[in-house]
Amino acid sequence: MVINTNISAQTGAENLSASQSMLAKSLARLSSGSKITQPSDDAAGLAVSLRFGAQIDRTTAAQSNVSNAISFTQTQDGFLKKVGDALDRMSELAVSSQDVTKTNSDRGLYDKEFQTLASYITNVSSQTFNGVSLFSASALSVSTDGDGGTFSMAGISMSTSAYTGATGAAIGSTTAAATALTAVKAAITQLATDRATLGASEQRLSFTNDQLSVLSTNLTAAKSQITDVDVAKESTQFARYQILVQAGTSMLAQANATPQSVLKLLQ
Repeated sequence: MVINTNISAQTGAENLSASQSMLAKSLARLSSGSKITQPSDDAAGLAVSLRFGAQIDRTTAAQSNVSNAISFTQTQDGFLKKVGDALDRMSELAVSSQDVTKTNSDRGLYDKEFQTLASYITNVSSQTFNGVSLFSASALSVSTDGDGGTFSMAGISMSTSAYTGATGAAIGSTTAAATALTAVKAAITQLATDRATLGASEQRLSFTNDQLSVLSTNLTAAKSQITDVDVAKESTQFARYQILVQAGTSMLAQANATPQSVLKLLQ
């Protein structure tokens, strides 16, 4: 029996220190909701989770870009739908103006409405979306992912001869009305092509938007597997470490008290 060196107390102190350290880590995980509270917890996992986090952010940004592009095409189509209504009415007026029972004065009244609708179409051609021209011949490059992928969205121009021919026509006479009708029909044909082009672009962008949504969800789930703590499992570990700390404290007290039995030999 010795009193200078208490091996039992040293061992108990080491075990208690280890239990306290694990208890502190468990408490940090539960309070933060993360399995990795410091790089030493899982260095490789931390590196992977950081890459996942960056990719998730890029994917979210790309999804926002695609959503805005969809809104852009929907705005374009909304305007073109009304342009279609205007062209339909203009074709009707061009036919009515060719009625031989009408006088040129009557045709002048038809032409007044015709010119008003033509002016509306001309005005539409200059509309913008957040400062970006809605109807430009230039294609727009839309970011479709977080790694530089793009989709070239075809430009829709209302400055083509098909549209300007219709808006520049007049129906003040039967001859002019016949010419105007041909021009308006050409504009309607062009309008149908442009709306079909917009529909294809919107469909493509909608598929991309859904794809990005799925990708973002899966990346988030993968990151969660690495970083998020299983609260039920960690709570069990926390209770275990609490018991070990309490038991270790009690046993250290007992180990420190053991050498006092030497006093009985000195009495």
